[in-house]
Amino acid sequence: MLADRDSLLRRLHEMRSEHRDLDTVIARLEADKGDQLQIQRLKKRKLKLKDEVSWLESRLVPDIIA
Repeated sequence: MLADRDSLLRRLHEMRSEHRDLDTVIARLEADKGDQLQIQRLKKRKLKLKDEVSWLESRLVPDIIA
């Protein structure tokens, strides 16, 4: 169980890092009036990462029975 949690935390960290990197790349492309199709694809990837991060975070929080 602990190995699974460590694996999830490591993956979560990687995805957050990629999400931040995409922010930088998108901002640079927008400032340089880059390829709009590429910018759209990067934004979609960023949204997908955000969803995956949320899902992983929910997996890491234990269910609390009230």
